[in-house]
Amino acid sequence: MFAAKFEYYKVNSVAEALQTLRAHNGAKLMAGGHSLIPLLKLRLARPAALVDISGILDLQGISVDDTTVHIGPLTTHQTIAASEAVARVCPLMAEVAGEIGDPQVRNRGTIGGNVSHADPASDWPTALTALNAQFVIQGTGALHRRVTRTVAAADFFTGALSTSLGEHEILTEIQVPVMNTAQHSAYAKMAHPATFFSVVSAAVVISMSGNRCTQASVVLGGLAPKPVRAASVEEALIGQDLTADNIAAAAAQVSNDLAGEVMGDIYASAEYRRAVAPVEVKHAIYHAAGLAHS
Repeated sequence: MFAAKFEYYKVNSVAEALQTLRAHNGAKLMAGGHSLIPLLKLRLARPAALVDISGILDLQGISVDDTTVHIGPLTTHQTIAASEAVARVCPLMAEVAGEIGDPQVRNRGTIGGNVSHADPASDWPTALTALNAQFVIQGTGALHRRVTRTVAAADFFTGALSTSLGEHEILTEIQVPVMNTAQHSAYAKMAHPATFFSVVSAAVVISMSGNRCTQASVVLGGLAPKPVRAASVEEALIGQDLTADNIAAAAAQVSNDLAGEVMGDIYASAEYRRAVAPVEVKHAIYHAAGLAHS
Protein backbone atom coordinates (compact mmCIF):
# COMPACT_ATOMS: atom_id res chain seq x y z
CA MET A 1 0.00 0.00 0.00
CA PHE A 2 1.11 3.57 -0.67
CA ALA A 3 1.00 6.45 1.78
CA ALA A 4 -1.75 9.03 1.54
CA LYS A 5 -0.71 12.38 0.07
CA PHE A 6 1.17 14.77 2.30
CA GLU A 7 3.27 17.90 2.06
CA TYR A 8 7.00 17.55 2.75
CA TYR A 9 9.26 20.11 4.45
CA LYS A 10 12.99 19.77 5.07
CA VAL A 11 14.17 22.00 7.93
CA ASN A 12 17.65 22.86 9.19
CA SER A 13 17.06 24.19 12.69
CA VAL A 14 14.87 23.59 15.72
CA ALA A 15 13.37 27.06 15.32
CA GLU A 16 12.42 26.32 11.71
CA ALA A 17 10.96 22.96 12.71
CA LEU A 18 8.80 24.52 15.43
CA GLN A 19 7.62 27.22 13.04
CA THR A 20 6.67 24.60 10.44
CA LEU A 21 4.81 22.49 12.99
CA ARG A 22 2.77 25.50 14.09
CA ALA A 23 1.94 26.35 10.49
CA HIS A 24 0.62 22.85 9.68
CA ASN A 25 -1.78 21.29 12.16
CA GLY A 26 -1.38 17.54 12.33
CA ALA A 27 2.15 17.58 10.89
CA LYS A 28 4.53 14.81 11.94
CA LEU A 29 8.27 14.95 12.53
CA MET A 30 10.50 12.47 10.70
CA ALA A 31 14.04 11.59 11.70
CA GLY A 32 15.33 8.18 10.58
CA GLY A 33 11.86 7.15 9.43
CA HIS A 34 11.95 3.56 10.72
CA SER A 35 8.88 4.07 12.91
CA LEU A 36 6.86 6.50 10.79
CA ILE A 37 7.30 5.21 7.24
CA PRO A 38 5.69 1.78 7.88
CA LEU A 39 2.69 3.55 9.46
CA LEU A 40 2.43 5.83 6.43
CA LYS A 41 2.56 2.90 3.99
CA LEU A 42 -0.18 1.09 5.91
CA ARG A 43 -2.15 4.36 6.16
CA LEU A 44 -2.28 3.96 9.92
CA ALA A 45 -0.86 7.50 9.97
CA ARG A 46 -2.14 10.19 7.59
CA PRO A 47 -0.40 13.44 8.47
CA ALA A 48 -1.12 16.48 6.36
CA ALA A 49 2.59 17.27 6.33
CA LEU A 50 5.94 15.69 7.17
CA VAL A 51 8.68 17.80 8.73
CA ASP A 52 12.06 16.21 8.04
CA ILE A 53 14.45 17.11 10.87
CA SER A 54 17.20 14.65 9.93
CA GLY A 55 19.57 17.43 8.86
CA ILE A 56 19.52 19.45 12.09
CA LEU A 57 23.12 19.16 13.28
CA ASP A 58 22.32 20.57 16.75
CA LEU A 59 20.23 17.46 17.44
CA GLN A 60 23.03 14.99 16.69
CA GLY A 61 25.90 13.63 18.74
CA ILE A 62 27.00 12.57 22.22
CA SER A 63 28.81 14.53 24.92
CA VAL A 64 29.72 13.49 28.45
CA ASP A 65 30.48 15.64 31.48
CA ASP A 66 31.11 14.68 35.11
CA THR A 67 27.48 13.84 35.87
CA THR A 68 25.54 13.39 32.63
CA VAL A 69 25.55 11.77 29.21
CA HIS A 70 23.98 14.24 26.76
CA ILE A 71 22.55 12.60 23.64
CA GLY A 72 21.02 14.37 20.67
CA PRO A 73 17.76 12.73 19.57
CA LEU A 74 19.03 12.30 16.00
CA THR A 75 21.92 10.14 17.21
CA THR A 76 21.69 6.67 15.67
CA HIS A 77 21.58 3.46 17.66
CA GLN A 78 24.86 2.38 16.06
CA THR A 79 26.62 5.59 17.10
CA ILE A 80 25.59 4.93 20.71
CA ALA A 81 26.57 1.26 20.53
CA ALA A 82 30.02 2.14 19.17
CA SER A 83 30.70 5.03 21.57
CA GLU A 84 33.63 4.33 23.92
CA ALA A 85 32.50 7.19 26.17
CA VAL A 86 29.00 5.72 26.55
CA ALA A 87 30.39 2.24 27.19
CA ARG A 88 32.65 3.65 29.91
CA VAL A 89 30.15 5.77 31.86
CA CYS A 90 26.81 4.12 31.04
CA PRO A 91 27.36 0.60 29.69
CA LEU A 92 23.66 -0.26 29.77
CA MET A 93 23.06 2.21 26.94
CA ALA A 94 25.77 0.68 24.77
CA GLU A 95 24.40 -2.80 25.49
CA VAL A 96 20.82 -1.87 24.58
CA ALA A 97 21.82 0.04 21.43
CA GLY A 98 23.76 -2.95 20.14
CA GLU A 99 20.74 -5.25 20.49
CA ILE A 100 18.24 -3.14 18.57
CA GLY A 101 16.98 -4.63 15.31
CA ASP A 102 19.57 -5.41 12.66
CA PRO A 103 22.50 -3.40 11.26
CA GLN A 104 20.28 -1.51 8.82
CA VAL A 105 17.97 -0.40 11.63
CA ARG A 106 20.85 0.51 13.95
CA ASN A 107 22.61 2.55 11.26
CA ARG A 108 19.55 4.56 10.28
CA GLY A 109 17.21 4.55 13.28
CA THR A 110 17.55 7.26 15.92
CA ILE A 111 17.09 7.20 19.67
CA GLY A 112 14.80 10.22 19.53
CA GLY A 113 12.55 8.71 16.91
CA ASN A 114 12.41 5.49 18.88
CA VAL A 115 11.35 7.04 22.19
CA SER A 116 8.94 9.49 20.55
CA HIS A 117 7.21 6.59 18.79
CA ALA A 118 6.92 4.81 22.18
CA ASP A 119 6.27 1.32 20.90
CA PRO A 120 5.73 -0.95 23.95
CA ALA A 121 8.07 -3.49 22.34
CA SER A 122 10.95 -1.02 21.96
CA ASP A 123 14.09 -1.34 24.06
CA TRP A 124 14.94 2.31 24.80
CA PRO A 125 11.86 3.21 26.87
CA THR A 126 12.57 0.39 29.30
CA ALA A 127 16.29 1.09 29.61
CA LEU A 128 15.98 4.86 29.88
CA THR A 129 13.32 4.55 32.58
CA ALA A 130 15.60 2.27 34.60
CA LEU A 131 18.44 4.78 34.16
CA ASN A 132 16.25 7.68 35.39
CA ALA A 133 16.87 9.60 32.17
CA GLN A 134 15.51 13.07 31.52
CA PHE A 135 14.00 14.34 28.24
CA VAL A 136 14.50 17.95 27.21
CA ILE A 137 11.59 19.25 25.14
CA GLN A 138 11.22 22.51 23.26
CA GLY A 139 8.03 24.18 22.08
CA THR A 140 6.60 27.62 21.56
CA GLY A 141 4.48 29.55 24.02
CA ALA A 142 2.84 32.97 24.06
CA LEU A 143 4.04 35.33 21.32
CA HIS A 144 5.83 32.31 19.76
CA ARG A 145 8.57 32.45 22.40
CA ARG A 146 10.66 29.31 22.73
CA VAL A 147 9.74 27.28 25.83
CA THR A 148 11.91 24.48 27.23
CA ARG A 149 10.82 21.86 29.74
CA THR A 150 12.38 18.69 31.12
CA VAL A 151 10.42 15.49 31.70
CA ALA A 152 11.57 12.38 33.56
CA ALA A 153 11.47 9.15 31.55
CA ALA A 154 8.95 7.74 34.02
CA ASP A 155 6.54 10.55 33.04
CA PHE A 156 7.45 10.81 29.35
CA PHE A 157 5.90 7.48 28.30
CA THR A 158 2.15 7.63 28.86
CA GLY A 159 0.88 4.57 26.98
CA ALA A 160 1.18 2.53 23.80
CA LEU A 161 2.50 4.85 21.06
CA SER A 162 1.84 7.77 23.40
CA THR A 163 4.12 10.26 25.15
CA SER A 164 3.88 13.60 26.90
CA LEU A 165 5.17 15.41 23.78
CA GLY A 166 2.74 18.08 22.64
CA GLU A 167 1.67 18.55 19.02
CA HIS A 168 3.99 21.53 18.53
CA GLU A 169 6.95 20.27 20.57
CA ILE A 170 10.29 18.66 19.72
CA LEU A 171 12.52 16.42 21.78
CA THR A 172 15.91 18.16 21.74
CA GLU A 173 18.07 16.17 24.17
CA ILE A 174 18.18 13.03 26.27
CA GLN A 175 20.12 13.29 29.52
CA VAL A 176 21.28 10.14 31.31
CA PRO A 177 23.09 10.15 34.67
CA VAL A 178 26.67 8.88 34.61
CA MET A 179 26.92 5.60 36.52
CA ASN A 180 29.29 5.44 39.50
CA THR A 181 31.70 2.62 40.33
CA ALA A 182 29.26 0.97 42.72
CA GLN A 183 26.55 0.68 40.07
CA HIS A 184 26.10 -2.29 37.78
CA SER A 185 23.56 -2.83 35.03
CA ALA A 186 22.19 -5.30 32.52
CA TYR A 187 19.42 -5.72 29.98
CA ALA A 188 17.74 -9.04 29.25
CA LYS A 189 14.97 -9.72 26.79
CA MET A 190 13.05 -12.40 25.00
CA ALA A 191 13.08 -11.02 21.47
CA HIS A 192 10.88 -11.77 18.49
CA PRO A 193 13.20 -13.69 16.13
CA ALA A 194 12.26 -11.74 12.98
CA THR A 195 12.24 -8.15 14.26
CA PHE A 196 14.21 -8.38 17.53
CA PHE A 197 11.44 -6.39 19.17
CA SER A 198 11.00 -7.19 22.83
CA VAL A 199 8.31 -9.69 23.80
CA VAL A 200 9.39 -9.34 27.45
CA SER A 201 12.41 -7.38 28.65
CA ALA A 202 13.98 -6.25 31.90
CA ALA A 203 16.46 -3.44 32.57
CA VAL A 204 18.29 -3.52 35.90
CA VAL A 205 20.56 -0.98 37.56
CA ILE A 206 21.85 -1.97 41.00
CA SER A 207 24.29 -0.47 43.47
CA MET A 208 26.40 -2.93 45.43
CA SER A 209 28.55 -2.84 48.53
CA GLY A 210 30.51 -6.06 48.38
CA ASN A 211 27.87 -8.63 47.48
CA ARG A 212 25.02 -6.68 49.07
CA CYS A 213 22.52 -4.67 47.04
CA THR A 214 22.13 -1.13 48.40
CA GLN A 215 19.97 0.37 45.64
CA ALA A 216 17.97 -1.06 42.76
CA SER A 217 16.11 0.13 39.68
CA VAL A 218 14.19 -2.60 37.86
CA VAL A 219 11.94 -1.85 34.87
CA LEU A 220 10.01 -4.21 32.60
CA GLY A 221 9.17 -3.67 28.95
CA GLY A 222 7.32 -5.42 26.15
CA LEU A 223 4.41 -6.67 28.22
CA ALA A 224 2.44 -3.52 29.06
CA PRO A 225 1.49 -0.30 27.20
CA LYS A 226 4.42 1.54 28.82
CA PRO A 227 7.46 0.60 30.91
CA VAL A 228 6.59 -0.91 34.28
CA ARG A 229 8.70 -0.18 37.34
CA ALA A 230 9.04 -3.35 39.42
CA ALA A 231 8.98 -1.69 42.85
CA SER A 232 8.32 -4.99 44.63
CA VAL A 233 11.45 -6.52 43.10
CA GLU A 234 13.51 -3.45 44.01
CA GLU A 235 12.32 -3.60 47.62
CA ALA A 236 13.10 -7.31 47.84
CA LEU A 237 16.65 -6.77 46.54
CA ILE A 238 17.73 -3.81 48.68
CA GLY A 239 19.70 -4.86 51.74
CA GLN A 240 20.12 -8.45 50.55
CA ASP A 241 23.21 -10.37 49.51
CA LEU A 242 22.83 -11.28 45.85
CA THR A 243 22.74 -15.03 46.23
CA ALA A 244 20.87 -17.34 43.87
CA ASP A 245 18.06 -17.83 46.41
CA ASN A 246 17.66 -14.11 47.13
CA ILE A 247 17.66 -13.19 43.44
CA ALA A 248 15.03 -15.84 42.67
CA ALA A 249 12.88 -14.67 45.58
CA ALA A 250 13.12 -11.05 44.47
CA ALA A 251 12.33 -11.84 40.83
CA ALA A 252 9.25 -13.78 41.90
CA GLN A 253 7.81 -10.57 43.35
CA VAL A 254 7.33 -9.09 39.88
CA SER A 255 3.76 -10.40 39.71
CA ASN A 256 2.87 -7.81 42.38
CA ASP A 257 3.85 -5.01 39.98
CA LEU A 258 2.00 -6.11 36.85
CA ALA A 259 -1.62 -5.64 37.98
CA GLY A 260 -3.95 -6.01 34.98
CA GLU A 261 -1.77 -4.20 32.44
CA VAL A 262 -0.17 -7.19 30.70
CA MET A 263 -0.98 -7.37 26.99
CA GLY A 264 -1.63 -10.35 24.80
CA ASP A 265 -1.09 -10.31 21.04
CA ILE A 266 -0.09 -12.52 18.09
CA TYR A 267 3.44 -12.86 19.51
CA ALA A 268 2.58 -13.96 23.04
CA SER A 269 -0.41 -14.24 25.32
CA ALA A 270 -0.72 -12.19 28.49
CA GLU A 271 -0.34 -15.39 30.52
CA TYR A 272 2.88 -16.28 28.74
CA ARG A 273 4.31 -12.81 29.29
CA ARG A 274 3.47 -13.02 32.99
CA ALA A 275 5.31 -16.34 33.19
CA VAL A 276 8.39 -15.07 31.35
CA ALA A 277 8.69 -11.74 33.20
CA PRO A 278 10.35 -13.12 36.38
CA VAL A 279 12.73 -15.18 34.25
CA GLU A 280 14.01 -12.12 32.38
CA VAL A 281 14.23 -10.11 35.61
CA LYS A 282 16.29 -12.88 37.16
CA HIS A 283 18.58 -13.05 34.13
CA ALA A 284 19.16 -9.30 34.20
CA ILE A 285 19.99 -9.29 37.92
CA TYR A 286 22.43 -12.17 37.48
CA HIS A 287 24.16 -10.35 34.60
CA ALA A 288 24.29 -7.05 36.50
CA ALA A 289 25.82 -8.74 39.53
CA GLY A 290 28.34 -10.61 37.38
CA LEU A 291 27.09 -14.01 38.48
CA ALA A 292 27.12 -17.14 36.35
CA HIS A 293 23.81 -18.89 35.82
CA SER A 294 22.20 -21.55 33.67
